[in-house]
Amino acid sequence: MTVFYCAKCAAQLTPELRRLPAVPEVSVDDKDRDKKTFLAPSTVPRGYYAIDPEPWGAPFESVGDERRRSEGDRSLMMPAAWGNVVSAGPKDSAIVHPEDLPILTVTNPDRRHWGCCGPLGTGGRNMACKCGTLIATLVADCMGPHELHLDPVRVYAWNG
Repeated sequence: MTVFYCAKCAAQLTPELRRLPAVPEVSVDDKDRDKKTFLAPSTVPRGYYAIDPEPWGAPFESVGDERRRSEGDRSLMMPAAWGNVVSAGPKDSAIVHPEDLPILTVTNPDRRHWGCCGPLGTGGRNMACKCGTLIATLVADCMGPHELHLDPVRVYAWNG
C-alpha cells in the first residue's frame, strides 16, 4: 500500500492506495459517461493509482505531422490553434482518482485552459495542497479523460 505526501509540507494527500500494473485505457464510449456531468469515468478507480511512464502535461513541444491524436488517446485535448503538439512534461506522474485527494483545491482558473465542463489540464498544475504548493493537474472536462496527475517532483510516495 502506498500513501502520497506533499514534498513541501509533508501533508498526507491520499489514503492508502494500491498500485495498478499499468495505466488503464480511457473509456470513449458515451454510455460510460456520467449522465449529469457527461464526464468520462475516472481513468483510475478509487483506492488505486498508476504510474504514467510517458511525459504528461505542460510544457508542450511541436511535432509537426509526426504524431496525431487517436481515438481513445490519453493525451490532453489540445486547442487546434496550438498545432500538433505533444507533452514534454514530467515522466512517471502518479495518476489517482480525483476523489482520493479531497484536501486539494483547484487553482489557476485560466479560462484558456478550461473546456465547457472543467479544466483541460493543458495549463499545467491546477491543484494545490493546503500549504498552497501546486502539486497536481486535474483533467475534468467532458471531452477528455477524467484523471488527476500528481507531479513527481512535488509529491512523494511512502510504501508502508
